[in-house]
Amino acid sequence: MIAFITALVVFLGVAFFKTGGTQTTKTNKIPTVGILQLQTHPALDAIHRGVVAGLKENGYVPGKTVKIDYQNAQGDQSNLKTMSQKFMNENAAETVAIATPAAQALSTAAKGKTPVILAGITDPAGSGLIKSNEKPGNNVTGTSGESPLKSHLDLLRQLFPKAKTIGIIYTTSDHGGEYNAKKFARICKQEGVAYKMYTLANTNDMQQVSETMASQVDAVYAPQDNGVASAMKTLINVTNKAKIPVIPAVDTMVKDGGLATLSVDQYELGKLSGEMAAKVLKGKATSNYAIKLITKGKMTVNLSEAKKLGYTFPDSVLKEAQTKGEVFK
Repeated sequence: MIAFITALVVFLGVAFFKTGGTQTTKTNKIPTVGILQLQTHPALDAIHRGVVAGLKENGYVPGKTVKIDYQNAQGDQSNLKTMSQKFMNENAAETVAIATPAAQALSTAAKGKTPVILAGITDPAGSGLIKSNEKPGNNVTGTSGESPLKSHLDLLRQLFPKAKTIGIIYTTSDHGGEYNAKKFARICKQEGVAYKMYTLANTNDMQQVSETMASQVDAVYAPQDNGVASAMKTLINVTNKAKIPVIPAVDTMVKDGGLATLSVDQYELGKLSGEMAAKVLKGKATSNYAIKLITKGKMTVNLSEAKKLGYTFPDSVLKEAQTKGEVFK
């Protein structure tokens, strides 16, 4: 009898050990990466695709070695808060922020714990997300796509040397857009170029504000601004009627009707963020992982828009776009 009981105990112990071993194996799930995007427009969509590609090229294949939880707030601040908390509730290994409001929402929800990877965020230190680009100092790092603003002004003046006044339009609720617009204005002032500032509270203001602007300026600069990018087609409809050219900040805005720009590649910006996200997943600390800046732009032109405006590009600009940049037809 004693021998039987002893054997039973040994059997149950082995069974328990095996069951426990099986349960332990099941808990070794693939990591979840939460990607939060402010809204849908071509520039942010390109960054999103780049993030996924960067993760994949560094060993994190969606559905196999990583779970991607992609959320799009569609421009709603309350959605940003809810979606950020969703990532925390599901214990995401890290999160990726596409646009400054998304980054701020994720940073608040993470409470200094879950890593937040920035994807092309303008002025992250000025947004209160990090201490400095060199040493972020907390759970936040990533990429910043600083627009080559001086080059944008030089291009505008090269294409339209007779333009007397430049209109600069931005959204007051977009920190990055305001930062870029005001910095561009300071450069104009330093260069002795006359300018006028026009602001949007939200995209619904674009029609009225752009109509006023088109009657007062000779050319328009549209900075890297999520509100302006989302309403780009409305802006172009107005400026085309007035035969006013628009020089925007990024290639996707040229595709939507801007005339030309020197653009930081949004896809490559996202891809670099994906690479950084992969390194953080592998254990790299965010606190001393410096922000990576991309500031060099490629020439991008829109031939269809030039035709609508009755404009002919200088040969040098067209050749640069054809050989080193991008041409939209």
